[in-house]
Amino acid sequence: MKRVGLLGCGTIGSAIALAIESRSIHAELTHIYDASRAAAESLASRLPESRPEITSNPNLLFTSRTDIIVEAAAQQALRDSALAVIQNRKDLMIMSVGALLDDSIHDVIFEAAREFGTRIIIPSGAIAGLDGIRAVRAKLERVTLTTTKHPDSLRGAPFFDKSDVTPDGITSPTVLYEGPAVDAVSLFPANVNVAAALSLAGIGGSRTTVRMVADPNTDKNTHRVEASGTFGGMTFEIENVPSPTNPKTSWLAVLSAVEALGGYCSDDVRSSSNRNGAAYNR
Repeated sequence: MKRVGLLGCGTIGSAIALAIESRSIHAELTHIYDASRAAAESLASRLPESRPEITSNPNLLFTSRTDIIVEAAAQQALRDSALAVIQNRKDLMIMSVGALLDDSIHDVIFEAAREFGTRIIIPSGAIAGLDGIRAVRAKLERVTLTTTKHPDSLRGAPFFDKSDVTPDGITSPTVLYEGPAVDAVSLFPANVNVAAALSLAGIGGSRTTVRMVADPNTDKNTHRVEASGTFGGMTFEIENVPSPTNPKTSWLAVLSAVEALGGYCSDDVRSSSNRNGAAYNR
């Protein structure tokens, strides 16, 4: 049975922990850590069967007797932690995919994983169709992602620090940003992991265009992907219901994380298009 350490006890981390607790994931949750000790203690109180140890600092988590560390915290947490996880010869599941659009972070993580013989797991998150994007990557010429969310889902994004627009002032569908994915992930870090996953599967963050739309009339998180190239074209759209506990997180992203870790921990035969997430190299 795989031993899991959890970095981050928020929406996705809690869902993973509860899936292990309920035996939906065949694994043992041995250690958890969150920058907020109260968040870690609150989650631990809901896990009477797993009874994970709460580590007092991330280094104790990385050196614990675990097989995989699940990063479900934030982009900065991944930047600070990934190398230490890998150097301790742990596999790593990454939820804060946006950090990987920084070439220096991406290259350090994947080069270290090759050196130390560890696996990097990246769930598909709040999007579908990435297997098709990967299949035609060499033939892609254009990829555009249009993400539409309620303004409340974008509240707190750094974009608003540099704009006259405020979430409360948006009364009709409004395009907040249109440009490269590599810039979008810094302006909307809690909202555009989809853009990062799409970029890594396809033609990269500088060539993937992201359009962020705030719509006060929607109750869903919608992602529309349009891709074209010498292979032809493809268009697909995903409508996600926000997580019941956090409107900034799509429920599909939560379910994808649970599925990916479940696949990693399972001995079942799984199809090649659904193999525990993917490790993307550019």
